[in-house]
Amino acid sequence: MALSGLEIFKKLPKTNCKECGFPTCLAFAMQLAAGKVELEKCPHISEEAKEALSEASQPPILKVEIGSGEDAFTIGEENVLFRHERTFINPNGFAVTVKDDMAAQDIEKTIKEVEGLEYERVGQTLKIEAVCIKGTSGDSQKFKQAVDTVAENTKKPLILVTEDISVLEELASKLKDKKPLLHAADSENVDKFIEIAKATGCPVAVRGKDFEDISKVTEKMRAQGIKNLVIDIGQRDLKEDFFNQIALRSAAIKKKNRLFGYPTIVFADEMAKDPLRETLAASIFVAKYASIITLSTTSPQNIFPLMVFRQNIYTDPRQPMQAEEKIYAIGNPDESSPVLITTNFSLTYFIISGEIENSKVPCWLLVMNVEGQSVLTAWAAGKFIPELIAQYIKKSGIEEKTGNRELIIPGYVAQLQGELEDELEGKWKVIVGPREAGEVPKFLKEHASA
Repeated sequence: MALSGLEIFKKLPKTNCKECGFPTCLAFAMQLAAGKVELEKCPHISEEAKEALSEASQPPILKVEIGSGEDAFTIGEENVLFRHERTFINPNGFAVTVKDDMAAQDIEKTIKEVEGLEYERVGQTLKIEAVCIKGTSGDSQKFKQAVDTVAENTKKPLILVTEDISVLEELASKLKDKKPLLHAADSENVDKFIEIAKATGCPVAVRGKDFEDISKVTEKMRAQGIKNLVIDIGQRDLKEDFFNQIALRSAAIKKKNRLFGYPTIVFADEMAKDPLRETLAASIFVAKYASIITLSTTSPQNIFPLMVFRQNIYTDPRQPMQAEEKIYAIGNPDESSPVLITTNFSLTYFIISGEIENSKVPCWLLVMNVEGQSVLTAWAAGKFIPELIAQYIKKSGIEEKTGNRELIIPGYVAQLQGELEDELEGKWKVIVGPREAGEVPKFLKEHASA
């Protein structure tokens, strides 16, 4: 169990040096117990105390890395039940399932589709994180062949699901550099999984029929120093699994029970035969609180909404997503092309740039740094006002790229037109653009032909 603030305080140097950012060692200890600060913030702590407190300094949900290399993904490290309390840390990973009774060409086709499920949205790459191979045939040779086929066709992390522990041991040894997730250790085979985990370093999924069963397995593995664990306590039932996810997260964060402080896996592909129902179930577990969600479908109409939803859930609302402040050339503009300006709120930039591309009119798009705020918010905050816009125009270098001296501003700040022209000393004509992004293509086409 995690230590209390007072127990942590007893092991600190008690210098009250304030170098950690807190007024006293007691204050630091309380923040450490709450998981709001790292132990390394204390510059005077002894190695003995550091070792003793390392457990207390870890987040309630431990970090686990699945896979290796550039395609590895991290789950866990969560500290809160609700995003508004602070933020969620590591987005869940989506895994598409292949079964070992599928023909090799069908497996290859599925992997090709998985590789193609990649989208750029507001500066982030949305993709499938892993492939889950299930031994549904009962034939160990078929399972090994399926795993080989997947491994040959993708670098994505693998999740190996089979009841044959000897096959898992063989594959874990063979693929240990890829660090696949091995499913699953339980109360009957836990000793064997301890051997495999120690020998290969692969993360292990722990399966149990109830919370007591799970705690016995995690406790035994923790005693052997194995903490790269993922919990599967699912009944493959939406209602039961939903309850279990909330109960596990609550026990780890509110009760500080380390035996439940691990990421979780949910098999949404086993909860519904209809892809839409499966997608609905998966969306529930994005928010509450699965770390890995397996899916049976590779249909973009099912996958893309889940990816966007996940991105929204795991975007810290306190940290606006920002585009880089610079001049963006869209569609090979020249010295006579239109010049537009907007703020560096990522969503604004990507929507406007997309509509400019749709118009097929080459343009210069000036993106001004307003600390990631939208146009109206930045204007209200005094960050997107004529004086500052004029300063940005002059320093941006746009006057060296184009002889066009017409500046198109967002329609929502039409009131800036006259004052902005004055700030630009009459060298630029300010034109009020449309209020809605969807009207930009029509506006640009009409403006270009005028």
